[in-house]
This record gives sequence, C-alpha cells and structure tokens, in this order.
Amino acid sequence: MTQDIQTAILYYFAITKKLQDMGNPFKAIIAFSGKKELKGVEYTEDELNGFASKDISEKFDSDAYRLLVVANKFLTGFDQPKLTAMYVDKKLQGVLAVQALSRLNRSANKLGKKTEDLFVLDFFNKIEDIKASFDPFYTATTLSEATDVNVLHELKDALDDVGVYEWEEVEDFIKKYFDGVDAGELSPIIDTASERFNTSLELEDEEKADYKIKAKQFVKIYGQMASIMPYEIVNWEKLFWFLKFLIPKLIIKDKNQDLLDELLNSVDLSTYGLERVKLNASVGLDESETQLDPQNPNPRGVHGADEEKDPLDEIINSFNERWFQGWDATPEEQRVRFINMAQKMKEHPDFQSKYVDNPDTHTRDLAYVKIFDEVMNQQRRSELELYKMISQDDAFKSAMQDTVKRILSA
Repeated sequence: MTQDIQTAILYYFAITKKLQDMGNPFKAIIAFSGKKELKGVEYTEDELNGFASKDISEKFDSDAYRLLVVANKFLTGFDQPKLTAMYVDKKLQGVLAVQALSRLNRSANKLGKKTEDLFVLDFFNKIEDIKASFDPFYTATTLSEATDVNVLHELKDALDDVGVYEWEEVEDFIKKYFDGVDAGELSPIIDTASERFNTSLELEDEEKADYKIKAKQFVKIYGQMASIMPYEIVNWEKLFWFLKFLIPKLIIKDKNQDLLDELLNSVDLSTYGLERVKLNASVGLDESETQLDPQNPNPRGVHGADEEKDPLDEIINSFNERWFQGWDATPEEQRVRFINMAQKMKEHPDFQSKYVDNPDTHTRDLAYVKIFDEVMNQQRRSELELYKMISQDDAFKSAMQDTVKRILSA
C-alpha cells in the first residue's frame, strides 16, 4: 500500500527485479487508476501487468501472483481470503485505516489460515494514529510499548509451570509432525495435554482462561516476531507448533464463554508492526465491558473524561493536531472552514439521494468522494491554501475527506 502512483510504480519495479534475481518463484501485480508518466515514460497498470485491470482479482487469486502493489485501490471492499500480510507506506486515518487494515481481518480454515497468521508492517503511521482510528469501533483500546523479546521467555515459563504438557511430549510431537506421520500418531500426544488442562489438573475457570490467553499470546507474538527477525531459539519454534494444535482443544466452561471466545478470536492488532517508529508495537483490545455512543467520534469507554466535550471540537482538534501544526489560522477560523465545507456538501444536489439515502456502501463512498471534489473545486478561490494542500498531498486529502465525513455524521 503506497503513498501515490509514482511510489507504487517504483516499488513494483524494485520487487519485480528482486523476484527475477530469485528465479521468479512468483510474480507481483500493480494496481492504480489512470495513467502516470515517470521519467518521460507513460505507464498504465494494464501495460505493466500484461493483462486487463478487470482481471487483477482473478490473477491475484492464482499461485502465480502473490504480491499486490497498490496506490489508492483495493483499500475497501477487497475480499481475498488468502491475504495474510500487508506492508503500509501510506498515511492511514479514521475509517480508511480500519477499512484498509481489515482487508486482512479474516481466517480461512480451508486454507489453514488463522487470525494469528496475519501480519502488518507499517512504515508510515504512528501508533497513536492507528489506535485513534480503531478507538470508535471497539469497547476500549489500550496501547502497549514495543514488544520486548523477553515477553516470549516470560510466556513460555508461565505455560511450562502449569504442567499441561511435558517437554518430552513437545519434542515427540514436533519430530513426528515434521516427519509427516499420520494424524493418528499425533492426536494422542495433544489429547494427553488437553486432558490435563480440561480435567486432571482441576484448574479453575479463571486459571484456564489465563492459560489459554497466554498460549494464544505466545503463538501470535512469536509468529509475528519470527516473520521479521531471525531467531535461533529452537524451543520457541517447537512450542509455537505444539500450541497451534493444542489451543483448539483447551475447553473453558464459563458463563462469559462467548465473550471470551470473541476476545480470543477477534482481530489481533498485536500483529501490527511499525518499522520507523517502533518495531512490533501492539495495539491491544480491552475486554472490559463498556457502553459507547456510536455518534461520538472519540468515545472514551473505560477511559472516560470528567468533562463533556463538543464532538465537533474534538473532531477538528484531532485533525489540526496532526495536520495544521504551525498554521497561522486561529482555532475558530479552522472550525469555520470545516463547518463551511460540510455545509456546502449538504447543499450539493446529489448529497441526499446519492450519499445519505444510498444503501450501497461502495457507490455511497464513491458519491461522497465525487461530491467532496466538486465542492472543493468550487471553493478553490476562497480556500486557495487548502485547495493546494489537498491537490498536492493524497494523504492530507484522505484525512480531510474523513474529517468532513465525521462532521457530517456528528
């Protein structure tokens, strides 16, 4: 996911060359709209890919193509269950961040793909921005520091101490598994460990829940860390594979079972890595129950504030903190700009019919962008500075569109 078309083309050329050097084990696809001239040469995605744009989804589903380089395409509505990793070099904010990252948000049992296999490496966005984008859509969110490799040591020690498995069983399972023995020889090993957890050890429900969460944390964190850093701690690799088979057989009988399973199997933002700011930072979800007002763009949840704030002020302040540092306009002048923009969009002849009353999400979003562009074009003389920023910076434009949309919904 790249910042613009030029960047996408450069990435595509670099990746293609690297694949050629590796003997072309598979190919990459590029996706962008229209034409782009680069160093005197005009490019289209059809010419670069060697097939029509309409065939991209079908081609990407084949074994021959495993990488998709995109510039402002396939960020929403794209459904490819094989997709497991995303590399982000683009400003993401608000609903766009949630929609884009959620392209990975699914498991695929038939493909052997689990939620802990998902991986995002972000070269552009700050942890705080991603957290702020997801805040309105979850009960509450908490943000941890960059993952310390010692966390895996601590998790393994905690899991070992409970006595659900003996290390000899882990060794035996791994040897047989990688020797390709029949499943009938592997199941008894897993069943022995799961029987201890479920019955013999007489663990309390809270202890079981704690153990299962730690087991899932180990699998997810190790799976992510191993994707970006080479490790030579063989026992971590062995336990990783053993737990992947054991976890589904760990039974927790609890009145809040449905909530717990939802927590354990939810979108795992601990697989969100930020390369430029922090390596492998995790964005965790708080399991505490809370009530949120869906109309509030910045719900506090369990982190509630003592003082009521104007939602419009919070929306505008959030935007200004990120984009207008050092801008000489006063807060009130900035507020007027946004309110005026939102009002102009409401007055657009297509606003009600093609946006507000449109039940189709895809065409509704397209209509919103079209209305925004037309209104901004009409306002370019009175808002020349803003118009230039929107025209020259796709990331700024996307953030502006999202902010106005939030104002319209407030």
